[in-house]
Amino acid sequence: MPANFTSFYFLCFYAIVLFIYYIIPRKMQWIFLLFASAAFYLFTGNGILILYPVAASLIAYVSLRLMAGTEDVKKRRLALLLSVIFLIGALVVLKYINFGINTVNGIASLLGKAENMIAPFHFLVPLGISFYTFSILGYIVDVYNKIAEPQKNFFKLALYGMYFPSILSGPILRYREDGEQFFAPHPFDYRQVTFGMQRMVWGFFKVLVISERMNLIVNTVYDNYAQYPGAYIWIATVCYAFQLYTNFSGSMDIALGISQTFGIYLPENFETPFFSKNISEYWRRWHITLGVWMKEYVFYPLLRTAAFTNLGKKLRKKFGKKRGKQLTTFLAMFILWFTVGIWHEGDWKFVIGSGLLHWFYIVSGELLTPFFQKIMEKLGINSKSRWLDALRVLRTFFLVNIGFVFFRAASATDAWNMLKSAVSIWNPQILVDGSLFMLGLDVIEAVIALVSLLILWIISRLQQKGPVRERIEKRKLPVRFLIWYALLFYIILLGYYGPEYSAAEFIYQGF
Repeated sequence: MPANFTSFYFLCFYAIVLFIYYIIPRKMQWIFLLFASAAFYLFTGNGILILYPVAASLIAYVSLRLMAGTEDVKKRRLALLLSVIFLIGALVVLKYINFGINTVNGIASLLGKAENMIAPFHFLVPLGISFYTFSILGYIVDVYNKIAEPQKNFFKLALYGMYFPSILSGPILRYREDGEQFFAPHPFDYRQVTFGMQRMVWGFFKVLVISERMNLIVNTVYDNYAQYPGAYIWIATVCYAFQLYTNFSGSMDIALGISQTFGIYLPENFETPFFSKNISEYWRRWHITLGVWMKEYVFYPLLRTAAFTNLGKKLRKKFGKKRGKQLTTFLAMFILWFTVGIWHEGDWKFVIGSGLLHWFYIVSGELLTPFFQKIMEKLGINSKSRWLDALRVLRTFFLVNIGFVFFRAASATDAWNMLKSAVSIWNPQILVDGSLFMLGLDVIEAVIALVSLLILWIISRLQQKGPVRERIEKRKLPVRFLIWYALLFYIILLGYYGPEYSAAEFIYQGF
């Protein structure tokens, strides 16, 4: 069974699971979900890799039991430390050891010591390792801090770590908010089941109709960027922004919709991020659970360490209270954003494109905002005007797209070369001479893509004013059926399946 939500086999699997889930005794539902999650893991790749999430759950269980059995601070800290070493150690070895090796090899090459290079290791990486590791690790830290109760049942803990709708693409869970609902009985609720399926349909629209079409243009340009300089790169990058967003948020819609049909509510991970007015707001609306996790378990604990506390005192003494605090925060943010970047993958292109570049944006914004505010005051410009907000949205989208160049390019070097080509070669004629229709989409396909993006934009604007499904629910029955069946047939007829199509592979599942 392919490891993605849009395959025919997965949909058959889901339909069987949903049917059985509501006909068995309610007290058995969580046990059946654990069985289904294990089956999903076994049949979506190398089955032996299920040992990794099982081992992570076992380590967490032992750690939680040790902490529950004592009030001794040293013993609790030791239990926490050992679990962090095992969980993060496995993540580092499986995903990031080659990052270190490649970095060392790169330095050795620059120094002319190629004979000292180390061969990279090759590991089979288990499905969703970053997601289940962070979910479990966050729970252990919460129990250590006594803001969550330790789970006494190993199998319930295993379900929390291996729950199949969230294993592919997240979201990253927090037990104290999301955990107990996995084990509660859930009677059949027609409204919630239909709402969940409606959200799944919206996710399929994003993935199959939009993302797969954008993918054709992106692959054409990024895989042959020397042949497509200048404006081609900007166009392909904007297409990639929509490809990644519709793929990731669409898969998230499917995951949250599946869970809702089970009566389980996973946290939201997106909130129309491309309407953000600055980078900080963007990251509050893009991959929300990752940002929350990083702030709660990396950024704030880092600032509370003795090293940062002492550093802050020295900097405040030397540069003043305000500037010293700011410099301390910027340093902690640097570590935070490096961690965010490397979380995506052990490669410098991710460290730059999803991490350090955004740190630079935020720090620059913090430092330059007072300067620009004074200029606007002198010019008499209303800082809250709509046209200025629109410019802020466009500016933020542009800056995010520069990061996407690194994210999508084959390497950081390729990304840099593409950006140089994008700004040094002037070829706006491709916008009107038909060249764009040679990138993978003909005129009809391009029209379908543009109309679909317009639908996405309209719904996104409506979402900013409140939940759309609830408003549709208030319409008369024929209108509701017309809306949802029209969308369903739109997907069936216009979803991009392509020759020898293998259902849309979720971009983030490798992370």
